[in-house]
Amino acid sequence: MSSTSHDGYYVPHGSYWPITASVAVFVTMLGAANWLNGSGGGSTLFVIGLILVVFMMFGWFGTVVKESLAGRYNAQVDRSFRWSMSWFIFSEVMFFAAFFGALYYARTFSIPWLGGEGSNAMTNAVLWPAFETVWPTNGPADLGGAYQIMGTWGLPAINTLILLTSGVTITWAHWGLQKNDRKQLIRGLAATVLLGFTFLCVQAYEYSHAYHALNLTLGSGIYGSTFFMLTGFHGFHVTIGAIMLTVMLVRSVRGHFTPEHHFAFEAASWYWHFVDVVWLGLFIFVYWF
Repeated sequence: MSSTSHDGYYVPHGSYWPITASVAVFVTMLGAANWLNGSGGGSTLFVIGLILVVFMMFGWFGTVVKESLAGRYNAQVDRSFRWSMSWFIFSEVMFFAAFFGALYYARTFSIPWLGGEGSNAMTNAVLWPAFETVWPTNGPADLGGAYQIMGTWGLPAINTLILLTSGVTITWAHWGLQKNDRKQLIRGLAATVLLGFTFLCVQAYEYSHAYHALNLTLGSGIYGSTFFMLTGFHGFHVTIGAIMLTVMLVRSVRGHFTPEHHFAFEAASWYWHFVDVVWLGLFIFVYWF
């Protein structure tokens, strides 16, 4: 079937980007592993891998954008893109579900067991007689020393308001695109990008405050580790989403999207709404309860 057909299955041309991506990811992970284990040259290899990853992403996505603007994608390709993005977001949901599951297991099962509840009285009496079943905790051994928890209604509440507002602005931008109002699209996207990077700046300040003023670190037992793993990975996803939306903003300024054809924008907005929902879970179960 011809690659320019609008009725049949689209057959992409040969591409060197997949093998480039494989090599880039392999070099990045190899460098990271060597760096963490103190091997010589690990940090250099890691940086080289990241450069290759960035090069690959610019090249591969640039190719996809050019093919889309050339009208080479039909309805079947659009469905394929939508299913792919849906499964990708589902995999991200499962990723965070694992960390939420670890938090739930620690709070609901491990901490009470260590405190001697149920049939585990001997565990508490013999191993940790002074341990009390309370949350948050840095574990029976008081790992990391004394610390203070991050308050709910300070910086976390501000960041919650920021992300919820960004969910409104990205939806407003989408409405503008659907009615072919490019000014509304660009303004909504610009506001969302600004809010996204503001969220990251507030979180960076929060981390600095936690480490230097509260002595809350990754080493602060199960509370510290789950706190930073959940909020840290969420921050990483916000960074990815903000970069995606920045690219969408640049493309919108250049007039790339139409009310009928704008899946790239939709994919970025889906991802951003996913980030919003995950943060609500974090705010409730990590900061609040």
